[in-house]
Amino acid sequence: MLFTKAIVAAGGFAALSNAHMVINTPKPFSSPQVHNGPLKDDGSDFPCQVGSAGGYSSQGVTNIMALGSSQPLAFTGTAVHGGGSCQVSITYDTAPDKNSVWKVIHSIEGGCPAKNTPGNLGNDASAADPFAYSFPIPDDIPTGNATIAWTWLNKIGNREFYMNCAPVTLTGTSGDKGNWEALPDMLTANIGNGCTTTEGKDYKYPNPGKSVESFASSELVFPVGNCGASGNSGSGSGSPSPSAPAAAPPSPSPSASPSAPAVAPAPTLPGGVFITVPTAGSPASTVAPKPVASSPVATPEAPVPSPSAPAAQPAPTPSTGGGSTGGGSSTGGSTGGVSSGSGSAGSTSGAQAAGSACSVEGQWNCIGGTSYQQCGSGTWTPVMALAAGTKCTPGMSSAINIVAGGKARRIAVRFRA
Repeated sequence: MLFTKAIVAAGGFAALSNAHMVINTPKPFSSPQVHNGPLKDDGSDFPCQVGSAGGYSSQGVTNIMALGSSQPLAFTGTAVHGGGSCQVSITYDTAPDKNSVWKVIHSIEGGCPAKNTPGNLGNDASAADPFAYSFPIPDDIPTGNATIAWTWLNKIGNREFYMNCAPVTLTGTSGDKGNWEALPDMLTANIGNGCTTTEGKDYKYPNPGKSVESFASSELVFPVGNCGASGNSGSGSGSPSPSAPAAAPPSPSPSASPSAPAVAPAPTLPGGVFITVPTAGSPASTVAPKPVASSPVATPEAPVPSPSAPAAQPAPTPSTGGGSTGGGSSTGGSTGGVSSGSGSAGSTSGAQAAGSACSVEGQWNCIGGTSYQQCGSGTWTPVMALAAGTKCTPGMSSAINIVAGGKARRIAVRFRA
């Protein structure tokens, strides 16, 4: 009997030890397959759980992000270890190694990846994390292919450092390399580099950057040891290459960096292209965030003339900085208006009121053939204009048909939500 209990207990501890957290939005590299555990305590698999092994592959999964946009951050797993602190960083190395330079674009001090949680949420490694977050893409850094990293200092349990990475294509009007270089370095700890954390505390970053959120449920303390004033992320490559920018689909012109979060979608099947559009807004502590829709982009099989101006953007929506369940505070980010292009929302016949309830998650609504909205997290997004020279088939459906017209060619592309 005691032997049986011992086996059951051992199995339970094994389940808990294997049920960590993994990022699901943005979509991570498909190879090497990201796992839900921390980096090795000797740092041999830094960065991105890869280390010197190399061999990154996305297998067609691309996260397309416009400069100045707000992007969702979501996780899979329930072993949240009481939360902790997280950072989102970026390098222009598409196959990062130990010498890559990572620059922080957003810091969450306390309450990440769970808020006001004393321990774990269970031991189901496949369950969606119920807490949603977001991060801004700066509007003044270079465009092109890059890699985004989510890093996590867990509050409860072994002293660990988690790092998941995702390929990304940054679109919009390219900014100056110096703006990226001026961002703070990513903090690394608990991987044999002389920097450690104290269990049971929420962690304050020595240099969190301008975009910061706080959901701390306990005293914020700095990491201990040789952590550096800027985080020790690396000292080698990682800078953008202006001479070889990555090709990207037509995208909206960059807006000011918002503090408004996007509601993260539920975990989806792997594969595909995930695109979100820029949003703008000013901080407000009492207004719930609005969902950000996925923006359909026509991808022609033959070259199609680029539109002369980007599509008009939705009106700014005030939002809190804490995701769908937050009550925290946020700083950083500009509150300037969204720039508009030559696109027009056209007829509003058939449009649903922004923020009104919808029942079919992911459903598209093409309005008058020239604008669209989407059902996200139970509410309709604001109406958004299509790019100049493109049209959609009016009505509601689970997919949106985009037609790009030209004198010599005409194509139709069907995207699912």
